[in-house]
Amino acid sequence: MPSGAMRLLIVEDDDFVADAVARSFAADMHTVQRVRDADAAIHALQGEVFDLAVLDIGLPGNDGLSLLRRLRRDGNAIPTLILTARDTLNDKVQALDLGADDFLSKPFEPAELVARCRALVRRAQGALDGVVRLNRLSVDLRGRRLCIDAVEVELTAREWLLLECLVRRTGLIVSKEHLLEVLAGPDSDQDLTANAVEVHVSRLRGKIGEAATIRSLRGLGYRLEEPKPP
Repeated sequence: MPSGAMRLLIVEDDDFVADAVARSFAADMHTVQRVRDADAAIHALQGEVFDLAVLDIGLPGNDGLSLLRRLRRDGNAIPTLILTARDTLNDKVQALDLGADDFLSKPFEPAELVARCRALVRRAQGALDGVVRLNRLSVDLRGRRLCIDAVEVELTAREWLLLECLVRRTGLIVSKEHLLEVLAGPDSDQDLTANAVEVHVSRLRGKIGEAATIRSLRGLGYRLEEPKPP
């Protein structure tokens, strides 16, 4: 994936609109996955990491606001842009109160949609550009330093890439495929395999010890967790 590219989830049942949104992002070298309803969106978010969700309100079955309410209730803070034909003040207020990050009405200009999404992702990433404290861990994302109980721990470049990716998504599942992309980097010509992820995760676990848990979820990926209190 090119540097600065976004990975987006589009939750939209209208094929014409979904195709237009997908083309807008693909032209800017972003990766898009499209689903048609709330259940498919939940499944996708459980199995993959996305930088942002573009969410229609008028979905079949559970509507977009119900989906947004569930995501926020479950602690999923993925940046979310509401894209809908509903344009009343009440709809906007309700969506924002439920945790939406932005609101764009149909019809829309593709360039504006992409620009708004880039801004949301930058804002979300910027919120994690300082020091993240997780139980005994202190992770300086700017300085690329890991400390456990105030003692600095040396990491290799790839161990740091894994840690940073997991820390930015603490409590969320990160797929092995995504971690493989992170390890390889956008310009790498190395043919890494899934075993490389397992090796580097194992080494990172050894350095973190009991200060935090990198949990393996069979068939899904890994999740960074704080240890539960005794």
